[in-house]
Amino acid sequence: MHDYIKERTIKMGRYVVETRKTVRTIAKEFGVSKSTVHKDLTERLADINPELAEEVKHVLEYHKSIRHLRGGEATRTKYEKDRQTLEKEPSL
Repeated sequence: MHDYIKERTIKMGRYVVETRKTVRTIAKEFGVSKSTVHKDLTERLADINPELAEEVKHVLEYHKSIRHLRGGEATRTKYEKDRQTLEKEPSL
């Protein structure tokens, strides 16, 4: 494994534990894909730093356990915006 991948993986792992941000957010902030973040945090980190990998695993499991709630909230917000937009449009 290249050194830059190891460094990126450790940085991401520490960042997840400190901020508890989602994989999508981390991917945007680090400029890599969600797949890369997931692979770094679930596979590569375990080989590099098992203790940190265990902490990251707990954060990722938490996000997985609440994803249905976050998705439902996003849908509710989307339809609320649509409803407000329709109310503001002038009638013909």
